[in-house]
Amino acid sequence: MGKRSLRLLGLFMALALVTAACGGDEAGPGVDPDVSCEFNDLALTTPGQLTVATGEQVFPPWMGVGDDNFDVPESKTGFEGALVYALAAELGFSDDQVVFARTGFGDAIAPGPKDWDFNIQQYSITEDRDQVVDFSEPYYTTRQALVVLAGSPFENVSSIDELKDAKLGVAIGTTSFDFVEDVIQPNIAANVYDENVDVNSAMNAGQIEGLVVDLPTAYFVTAVQVENGVIAGQFESEAAAPDDYGLLFAEGNPFVSCVNAALNTLKDNGTMQQLEDEWLTQDGGIPTISG
Repeated sequence: MGKRSLRLLGLFMALALVTAACGGDEAGPGVDPDVSCEFNDLALTTPGQLTVATGEQVFPPWMGVGDDNFDVPESKTGFEGALVYALAAELGFSDDQVVFARTGFGDAIAPGPKDWDFNIQQYSITEDRDQVVDFSEPYYTTRQALVVLAGSPFENVSSIDELKDAKLGVAIGTTSFDFVEDVIQPNIAANVYDENVDVNSAMNAGQIEGLVVDLPTAYFVTAVQVENGVIAGQFESEAAAPDDYGLLFAEGNPFVSCVNAALNTLKDNGTMQQLEDEWLTQDGGIPTISG
């Protein structure tokens, strides 16, 4: 083989390496390489503005941490509150270009167009929901937990079987509801409420003996919302698959690809872990309730 052929072969090999580096999964999970994520190309409800929907009321540790910030998503506090602004910056938005809207938990899952770009309020990614809306890649994985009153006969349970005769409360339309119905399967039908705040009120009123929520929410429930409330335990992952939270989008919204790219960057550079450590990690071990 002559020198010219060797040079051509070397050029072809170099081009092949570049092509390989640019292809494959470099973009990361959930990213469509055909969708442009240049700022002016973003598929937004309002051009130049990131419209983020969240709950009709928001709670720590997810949003609005601290007395002065309670129910103020713009405070950039709490895990989801801080995450919104980290995503916004990654996508090219300034803080003043982020605008919050309020929605009911169940209303946002209804099919049809949305007047916001994405919704963030601990939406678990489920097959049923994914039929009518789109989800981002998971931004947090949690477990379900049991909250009871201090001194309750169910305070020291170690297995699901010990909860069969408990009067439980849960919010409808949540994976906590599915967990109670499908996994705990209590002998006494659980009390079902529209929102978690209603479940907390039922506990304070003595209408139920325990409530089931995700573990981070259980910390706030016992600290602020339910007097003398304690976390009896978290349910082991074998009893129910770990709960993945995703940002919720209108079905077919191409913006999900750009948000996934931003999420992947925040995971890769350690920002997601830093936010989790700052806002969701609590001191002290929580007992495990076996399946």
